[in-house]
Amino acid sequence: MTRLTIENLSAGYGGFAVLRDLSLDVSPGLTVIVGPNGAGKTTLLKAIAGLIPRGGRLLLDGTPVAPDASTSELVRRGVALVAEGRQLFPQMSVTENLELGGWLVPAAERAYRLKQAFADFPKLAERAAQLAGTMSGGEQQMVAVARAMMCAPTLLMLDEPSLGLAPRMVDELLAIARRIADAGTTVLMVEQNVRKALAVADRAHVLERGRLVAGGPADELARSAVIRQAYLGAPAPVN
Repeated sequence: MTRLTIENLSAGYGGFAVLRDLSLDVSPGLTVIVGPNGAGKTTLLKAIAGLIPRGGRLLLDGTPVAPDASTSELVRRGVALVAEGRQLFPQMSVTENLELGGWLVPAAERAYRLKQAFADFPKLAERAAQLAGTMSGGEQQMVAVARAMMCAPTLLMLDEPSLGLAPRMVDELLAIARRIADAGTTVLMVEQNVRKALAVADRAHVLERGRLVAGGPADELARSAVIRQAYLGAPAPVN
């Protein structure tokens, strides 16, 4: 069970700082980051994944990650990101998309992981030969998560997994994230659906304007007057 430690992280685009001196501990289980649009949630995940330059320190289980570590190096260390928008190859089949997720491992191991992915995602086994671009949004998101699991991550990051999905599929995807965390993979999730995210998470943090402004056990945060008024559209419960 991987622990991610972030110390004084700064990141942005073209000289514009989005995140400033952000520190965070991500423990085993499911941690969710919530906050308004433009707060820096996606930037945080990209910085961890090595997709954009960053300052500060990252440690995986106490071992530092080099500031210039490549994304492939991070994948080898067990970090996987399911990007916003799924980023599948639409003209490739479900099987082909999944196989790309295990491209860094030998063919025999890749075949074993593919078999495991279809066992974990039986709906995808039924659609193994279907082109990814012909699937519904929820099905595509499921393929994206399964593809990330093909690299056997110890830290899985999910960027807005419920974006644009029907409520029933949102519930199913968040249940999958919960199941992955319960099976031993540390999950860090950015999510706009605050109510449902807090319902499945162990811990939650609120990011606003590049800074963490609140955090703690998810159930406690869900009962917070500030969080309920700002994000849930409801008054705090009366004791």
